[in-house]
Amino acid sequence: MAKAKSAYFCTACGFESARWLGRCPSCEAWNTFDDAPVLKPVKSSAGRAGAQPLRSAGPVALGSIDDAQVARRRTGMREFDALLGGGIVSGSVVLLGGPPGAGKSTLLLQLAGALSRDGARTVYVCGEESAAQTKLRAQRIGAEPDLLVFAETNLRAVLDALEREPPQILVIDSIQTMWLPEVDSFAGSVSQVRDCTQVLMDFAKRTGCATFVVGHVTKDGAIAGPRLLEHLVDTVLYFEGDPSGEYRIVRACKNRFGGIDEICVFAMDDRGLHEIADPSALFLAGRGARPSGSCVVPTLVGQRPVLVEIQALVGEAAYGTARRLAANVDAARMAMIIAVLERRADLQLSGHDVYCSVAGGLRVTETGADLGIALAIASAFRDRPLRAGTVAFGELGLSGEVRAPAQPGRRAAEATKLGFTRTIAPPGAADVAAAIQLAFD
Repeated sequence: MAKAKSAYFCTACGFESARWLGRCPSCEAWNTFDDAPVLKPVKSSAGRAGAQPLRSAGPVALGSIDDAQVARRRTGMREFDALLGGGIVSGSVVLLGGPPGAGKSTLLLQLAGALSRDGARTVYVCGEESAAQTKLRAQRIGAEPDLLVFAETNLRAVLDALEREPPQILVIDSIQTMWLPEVDSFAGSVSQVRDCTQVLMDFAKRTGCATFVVGHVTKDGAIAGPRLLEHLVDTVLYFEGDPSGEYRIVRACKNRFGGIDEICVFAMDDRGLHEIADPSALFLAGRGARPSGSCVVPTLVGQRPVLVEIQALVGEAAYGTARRLAANVDAARMAMIIAVLERRADLQLSGHDVYCSVAGGLRVTETGADLGIALAIASAFRDRPLRAGTVAFGELGLSGEVRAPAQPGRRAAEATKLGFTRTIAPPGAADVAAAIQLAFD
């Protein structure tokens, strides 16, 4: 027999509570708690008496374990292979998240079609579309007609059908539409998402099938469902940037088989997604003579140096209280840089609105862009452009000193490759006041 009880789960982050709450104490979202019944098995005294202890293989010495021979499968997309760490690892589970319309299904359908064309047995499970709708989209992007399509939302039925001949590549679109009959909850609930992901993990590790899972995101941009979902999988990829634009940026936030914070840039048209081999040239495309408030920064994205243009605008505050708005840069970091400029470089910004953004939609979070942000703000405040052909990078300290970031040589080499002739960086720029003076000389 099983005894049913009620539990409440936050649909945004997965927080569990014994009673309904108006506001989630974990993610602070309002009205996100749903009632989900949980079956709890009742153990009899006879069962407890006759139960045998579990037998384990026990610990083994690390040196006695056979070396894992990891064979990576190429996808035909060089940039996407680099994002994964060199290719697809057999038995791995990759979670791809992003806002609606970003291109999650399109990217994975293209990927599945390319792998099927190379001879890999690939199955595309479409839980959000019918098989006919998936075929229409596949014809538009030129996917391989031999690709196997499975229109089903019952995950147990899907895996039972695949047990007879496990595929090499499996795509689940999406995890929020899958459900297991043994879980007493609705599709997309915390219990279903967690248990479906666990079943997929077991299937992938047991059969060696590389699995790609599409995940929906909440209004805050996080993948919907419990945070355990991201902990279970091997790799987490996010679409970032404006989904209504022409370009799409995919960033690796977690990768057990490669580096994190790597990016892959795609251009989207009616034929699907196309890789951009040189992101620096893309982010600086069409850049001519710039007015004040612009500085090019060789930032480091994962292990790749990428040149981006940081733009700033400074104007007098209209209502007495100055505004600080940041797009694609850390707002708290920008506020700290403004405070350093006021105190250490004698720039009176307290009565001015300051706006800062990164052109092209790439989100910059590393501290090596501090000096570029400071120079862009100083240029906008003085209404003087920086000298032509100038790039700047460096980490800004609270005392005004400029520290060298990671891999300065690779940053400078990337700037030289794209035609920039003047670099402002430590040790030449010892502090922020000296760096500003160099930028305008």
